[in-house]
Amino acid sequence: MHPTLTVVVPSYNAEGWLERCVDSLLIGETDIEILIVNDGSTDGTGDMADRYEAAHPGIVRAVHKPNGGHGSTINVGIDIARGRYLKVVDADDWVDGQAFATLLDTLRGFAGEDELDLVLSNFVYEKVGRRRKRAVRYRNVLPQGKVFGWDEVGRFRTGQFLMMHSLVYRTGLLRESGLRLPEHTFYVDNLYVYQPLLHVTSMYYLDVDLYRYFIGRPDQSVNEAVMIRRIDQQLKVNRLLMDVEVSPYDVPPALYKYLLHHLQVVCVISSTMLLRSGRDEDFARKVALWQDLHFDDPEVYRQLRRGALGRIVHLPGKPGRKATVAAYRGASWALQLN
Repeated sequence: MHPTLTVVVPSYNAEGWLERCVDSLLIGETDIEILIVNDGSTDGTGDMADRYEAAHPGIVRAVHKPNGGHGSTINVGIDIARGRYLKVVDADDWVDGQAFATLLDTLRGFAGEDELDLVLSNFVYEKVGRRRKRAVRYRNVLPQGKVFGWDEVGRFRTGQFLMMHSLVYRTGLLRESGLRLPEHTFYVDNLYVYQPLLHVTSMYYLDVDLYRYFIGRPDQSVNEAVMIRRIDQQLKVNRLLMDVEVSPYDVPPALYKYLLHHLQVVCVISSTMLLRSGRDEDFARKVALWQDLHFDDPEVYRQLRRGALGRIVHLPGKPGRKATVAAYRGASWALQLN
């Protein structure tokens, strides 16, 4: 029997967080598989994974591999997962127990010919030092209580987009999509969202606050200073998104609009980090990014450039750069950099 759900837990030097994550997934259900993928950790993460496997045989599997980065752990998880559906929960994040039980009940209801391509749910920013937590929900965009296709998907707000935390894909769809995330690269979650969506036709929105996204540590990959240092990796992912071939004639209109929206958000993040660095060479790289987009697909460039976010990063001169950064930082809560 295949488990209903495989949860992949990418883990690198996560001994301070792993227990909270895995314990939140162990809610007494037996038709789940938890893959703790130890990415060459140098602390006690590997030993913790082995102890969990010994304590929960048949449910937890400890997978040890040389360090390859976040994307490589997800690739391994997709390759070896036994579950009909797959979700990624990073080792420093966790899930709400009741919402997780509701998700499993929902997934069990779709089997055989009724299998879904994608289940979407909400996530909550667990910001360090902030009492009031902000949840990202999709009630204004997605139908509730039924299976739906792209023709029933509404319009996403400017700062509203899908993240890996929102998604549970059918495992077979991930494999059929040919998704392979680059190694030793951060920010690959954008590719995880973007590329498989081209293969999604059936969806279900579960309006529960499932995923708890722990954010605000100074060493975290989405910390602004860290992103500026790793701008080459952000640009690499940005260009890989640009390379995904999408035609408005081959995909449903709502899917095409969403993919444009997601690409615009990523381009704006890249552009603003390049501006934030303050280096002239990074400003030139920002210009080159948009020039390449214009060369590759003038229509996509035109649509991204004329949007509110696209206009922000093209204000002219040094005063424009300062205004761009100010506007961006004021709206950063909507672009995951909070």
